Amino acid sequence: MLKTFKYFTAILAISFLLTACSQKRVIEKPTIFEAKQDSIVELSKQANDKSFNQEEQKDEYFSKYFRPWKQSKLSYSEIEAKWGFSYKNKKVYLENHNQATKEWFDKKIDNANFDNYNKDIKKAITLKNTNVRVLPTNSPMFYNPSLPGEGFPFDYNQNSLLKINTPLIVSHFSKDRAWAFVESHFVGGWVEINSIAFVDDNFIQDFTTNDYFIATKEKFAIYDPIFREYVKVGTIFPKKDNNFIVAKKDDNLNAKISYIQIEDEFVEQMPLAYTYENRARVLKEFMDEPYGWAGLLNNRDCSSFTQDYFSVFGKYLHRNSKAQTTNGKYYDISQLNLDEKKEFIRKNAIPFSTLVYLKGHIMLYIGIENNEPLVVHNVWSVKLKDKDDKEFRYIIGKTAITTLEPAKEQEGFTQDSNILKKVLGITIL
Repeated sequence: MLKTFKYFTAILAISFLLTACSQKRVIEKPTIFEAKQDSIVELSKQANDKSFNQEEQKDEYFSKYFRPWKQSKLSYSEIEAKWGFSYKNKKVYLENHNQATKEWFDKKIDNANFDNYNKDIKKAITLKNTNVRVLPTNSPMFYNPSLPGEGFPFDYNQNSLLKINTPLIVSHFSKDRAWAFVESHFVGGWVEINSIAFVDDNFIQDFTTNDYFIATKEKFAIYDPIFREYVKVGTIFPKKDNNFIVAKKDDNLNAKISYIQIEDEFVEQMPLAYTYENRARVLKEFMDEPYGWAGLLNNRDCSSFTQDYFSVFGKYLHRNSKAQTTNGKYYDISQLNLDEKKEFIRKNAIPFSTLVYLKGHIMLYIGIENNEPLVVHNVWSVKLKDKDDKEFRYIIGKTAITTLEPAKEQEGFTQDSNILKKVLGITIL
């Protein structure tokens, strides 16, 4: 009997201990949600269909889009254009995880040929979706890959991604002639020479039809007559005589007009009407897209998601998160506490027309559900800590709908993990 009592007492003690441990952590509500189209539509109905003048915004968009063809030289100073050389002074790791040597950098910098900056001016156009590199090489540049939040996909040699049909101005070429240093309407850097073709006044005249359609579906194939590219939402196609224009090259890399067919379901006249149905329908195309730092692997990061989303409606946004805060009326909420930030956003933010900004990240506010402000963003991860106080990452790695405190329900979430704590302001477009 005594033995049985001791056994029972031990079971109770263990049960109490487990119960006590389980009560140390409050179970939070989910903060990352499945993108249900019905819910997105209902949230979209909260928005203001007249948030901005679409015709005025469209004119501004195309003025900027075609600006490289009207420039006489690149707009950056030589010092600004060479900003990537500063990586030589940092610990950078290559694709084999070995540290890049001084000799490696010297070779890339020499090949960059900046003695010829702005001295070999040509106008050009992209023939495919095109990586823009910081240095003229396809080698990645990582910070220490063994650290949380570094290594793949954070290739710091990836500056951005250009879509097919993007107008360019060329400054000069690398010494090996394999790369061209270019400027588009939103980014500058190195592109592979086989990804562009050179345009003349006749090509520009034929290409600028003033009847422009924009891709509203993601990653559909186009053919000319063979496969050309998987097209991304936000890609622009001039239209003429019921055909769409893409550039193709001759043997000397000169651009020629080519006419292709695209089904109506994939492209629509720009700008698409800013209605609740269209806002929800277009947003669906971005959901669950894998995270792509600076357009790596033809995917989007936070600011390319917001940029491409609004392009469909004729609204021009800059490329990086900080710059996008200047595309509308900015409100600084950095001094508010967490509850005050939420309340400010509830009262002042306009669904589907407000960007929520923190250093290095931008999110699209889409409305309120169960009194929680919700955002859509393409996000890599949230910082967490294990039981030994060691930092690690909770990977989201895609475009997702979340609260302003994603991963709050996860073990290891701390105040330092909290995105809301880091929110600096909102921009109403």
